Amino acid sequence: MDAPVVIAGAGPAGLMLAGELRLAGIGVVVLERLPARTGESRGLGFTARTMEVFDQRGLLRRFGEVQTSDQGHFGGIPVDFGLLDGAHQAAKTIPQSATEAVLEAWAGELGADIRRGHELTGVRDDGDGVAVTVRGPAGEHVLRAGWLVGCDGGRSAVRKAVGFDFPGTAATREMFLADLRGVELEPRMIGESLPGGMVMVGPLPGGVTRIIVCERDAPPRRRTGPPPFHEVADAWKRITGIDISAAEPVWLSAFGDATRQVTEYRRGRVLLAGDAAHVHLPAGGQGMNAGIQDAVNLGWKLAAVVRGTARADLLDTYHGERHPVGVRLLMNTRAQGLLFLNGAEMQPLRDVLAELTGYPDVARHLAAMVSGLEIAYDVGGGSHPWLGRRLPRLELDRGGRPSSTAELLRPARGLLLDFAGNAALRDRAAPWAGRIDVVTARPAAGRVPGATTAVLVRPDGHVAWAAPGTHADLPMALERWFGPAPR
Repeated sequence: MDAPVVIAGAGPAGLMLAGELRLAGIGVVVLERLPARTGESRGLGFTARTMEVFDQRGLLRRFGEVQTSDQGHFGGIPVDFGLLDGAHQAAKTIPQSATEAVLEAWAGELGADIRRGHELTGVRDDGDGVAVTVRGPAGEHVLRAGWLVGCDGGRSAVRKAVGFDFPGTAATREMFLADLRGVELEPRMIGESLPGGMVMVGPLPGGVTRIIVCERDAPPRRRTGPPPFHEVADAWKRITGIDISAAEPVWLSAFGDATRQVTEYRRGRVLLAGDAAHVHLPAGGQGMNAGIQDAVNLGWKLAAVVRGTARADLLDTYHGERHPVGVRLLMNTRAQGLLFLNGAEMQPLRDVLAELTGYPDVARHLAAMVSGLEIAYDVGGGSHPWLGRRLPRLELDRGGRPSSTAELLRPARGLLLDFAGNAALRDRAAPWAGRIDVVTARPAAGRVPGATTAVLVRPDGHVAWAAPGTHADLPMALERWFGPAPR
């Protein structure tokens, strides 16, 4: 076997997954069709949930000074994201290329084998492994792997080769994205609906201005490359009346509002993550973030199956947990598209929604939906408010030594956090000592619900068991998520 896991695609989802697998000691080969990163960035920044994930893996410091904001929108309607509880706000103006550079360096340092200029051209799953046909600089060859994960974007070669069903709706309109130099435009950060269409304007580092333009009556076109700049400038002038034809285009792209999701995230030994599993209008910058979170959910589960400490059906929880997240992602992006891409007929609905977002509960609900902070997985019955949700960042006192929950989750292992110094609890967890860390600590800062005495946290940061408040006892929860106790 050439590698336990092969990942197709070195975008954010594929690189995040590679790092997660390497933290668990699993060998991984990443195949990327492009010979080098392009520096082009459709996505900007990341949500508060992704900030949490990066903090959990010690990656935030690699981005340097991060500009954050608690202001967001839902379909062009301003929403106060500051109403959300949490240690982090969303990061702004960080190009996706910078995120990819950070993740590629991290995964490479951990030992991931990243092969650029290698294109996946075929897949055969024989039940015992996967044969991956690859076209590289030296010609075509076959890699033998235990598992294959397609993180290769909306036109995924893996998805097509394996025959995953990908139902949804085709694009109904085309949008242009352009990064420009030599033009000064009034910022329109959350977009503005005008009689002829929708426009957005935002500043980028290095004196670059990003614009997005969608002409309301322009049908989608099948393109083999980026649109010519004169098409973008003409559309901008028709909608805004402003001539930008003298600007210098840095990067041009066209995209549509197609909405699709695979019916299954796993088929045999092949899995999908990120845009390979779900495509949608890039409303609120949710696509890259959802892909990164797919990877963090999948990585530790796939690693446990490869190591043999968990049965293969643990991977069924990847679909069970992330497919419903994708359903809500497609729902909210379609709703946002209706709001800010349609014309005056939507204005009454915009006005009603703007009134409703003035109520904190409504604003909090929409902000949590867009940021991913609403996600709670079904991890078993119980009444504890943290159950199935990500463990909030807590500052901890470990017998006089400061620590934090984010620091304890850096190794991507399970964590049993004992707030009460309960020796019997630690004894019950002892058989799983090779798979989880047991830490006794007291919260120094942060809110702990009620009389919580202990929590079991999965490597992805989600709480799998809590005391009191969970119906299952600790060994049952440990076996469910970390496999049978070694004999």
